[in-house]
Amino acid sequence: MAENNNEVEEIDVNHLMQIRRDKLKELQEAGKDPFEITKFNRTNTAGEIKSNYEEFEQKDVTVAGRIIAKRIMGKASFCTIQDCDEKIQSYVSINDLGEESYKAFKTWDIGDIIGITGFVFKTRTEEISVHAKEVTLLSKSLRPLPEKFHGLKDPDLRYRQRYTDLIVNPEVKESFILRSKIISSVRKILTEKGYLEVETPILNTISGGATARPFTTHHNSLDIDMYLRIALELNLKRLIVGGFDKVFELGRVFRNEGMDIRHNPEFTELELYAAYQDYNDMMDITEEIFSKTAMDILGTTIVNYQGNEIDLKPGWKRITMIDSIKEASGIDFNEIKTDEEAVNLAKEKGIEIPDKTKETRGDVISLFFDEYVEKTLIQPTFIYDYPVEISPLAKRKKEDNRLTERFEIFICGREYGNAFSELNDPIDQYERFKKQVEAKEAGDEEASMMDEDYIQALEIGLPPTGGLGIGIDRLVMLLTDSVSIRDVLLFPTMKPLN
Repeated sequence: MAENNNEVEEIDVNHLMQIRRDKLKELQEAGKDPFEITKFNRTNTAGEIKSNYEEFEQKDVTVAGRIIAKRIMGKASFCTIQDCDEKIQSYVSINDLGEESYKAFKTWDIGDIIGITGFVFKTRTEEISVHAKEVTLLSKSLRPLPEKFHGLKDPDLRYRQRYTDLIVNPEVKESFILRSKIISSVRKILTEKGYLEVETPILNTISGGATARPFTTHHNSLDIDMYLRIALELNLKRLIVGGFDKVFELGRVFRNEGMDIRHNPEFTELELYAAYQDYNDMMDITEEIFSKTAMDILGTTIVNYQGNEIDLKPGWKRITMIDSIKEASGIDFNEIKTDEEAVNLAKEKGIEIPDKTKETRGDVISLFFDEYVEKTLIQPTFIYDYPVEISPLAKRKKEDNRLTERFEIFICGREYGNAFSELNDPIDQYERFKKQVEAKEAGDEEASMMDEDYIQALEIGLPPTGGLGIGIDRLVMLLTDSVSIRDVLLFPTMKPLN
């Protein structure tokens, strides 16, 4: 039955589209093709008029937008248009337009884009409106909007047809306006602290800077395979080697991995690096970025996210990965000294180690954290001192060289960022790259490649450096109370329908 209904719906849409095409043909034959109009002199938006009515009352304005409602009443009509920021009603009558123009107006469809010139007034019901003196068809909509206005609720269709979603669910725009403001706020915070914004290549001959499976492409002229970047890290640290003290980049990165409500194959990342700083400094600037951005956008550091009240005010909890596991499960990895002990404990607790190459104490600590801790971290928390096995670019701790000066940011059971005291020892870095290469050769598609040029840069000399990466999309999700990453990406990756 559902299939038959879909067929009927498709037939109806095709019929309506043909009617609209016929109307367009008539306009073109009459020399009134709306698509020949190249410019329209709009004087004001609906939002400007409605928020400053006293200033505009009885004054002439010219507005433009998409027809979203029409009510024909013989010789007078009302229509509502929607522009970039608001809706506004217009009163249209045969007495003001003349018989020919009014007759043409009555044939226009919901979805058509029109211009209206007239004076601003209030109706008997106190609705701010434009009394039309002239109306112009600027663009003909050949495909009807969803039958039930504001009825486009199917998430899959909304993400595929974001243009339609933005028209029929105008509140969706707010998330993307806030996204732009969030990025501007982050940029302002960093530039005021002396960070230089830079741009680094998206196409690289080596995939590095994170543990992730890359997208591969081919450069025809050079006849070489290349990789879309999976992180911004290595090139930014090359700039610190070159003499910049503080740099940051806000850019797209690409990972050829699974998709869910937290992951999209391409996403926006902030990475920043500061010479002569460490991961403690990165914790401080993380708190500053999150709290100041929340204040800029929301006017408060208190954020309500999916039923949880989150306080982003500086002073976040800081706890080591090993202590967090002990706190959540009672298991103390400080008492587990060898890989064999760790692997046996994992088996005892029913925690599967998915890869033979990862049967190390450090990898098991990470698995226990995933199992027992991550989902419990609701308020902002820094988890720090990660095992060296899962931190190929972080500096070892002097007190315990099995651990690194690395932290991750967790809020509402999700990871929001990653930071290190950057490894600047070229000999240690070379050995860690070698282990990553061995893991890749053993079948780990997410392992890093050997980057000889980066080793050469470290040999020139990288000062002690703190580095931080924050997922901008997840920050936007947090501040807009969005459950899925697709709600904060204008055009999320989708599998083609056919």
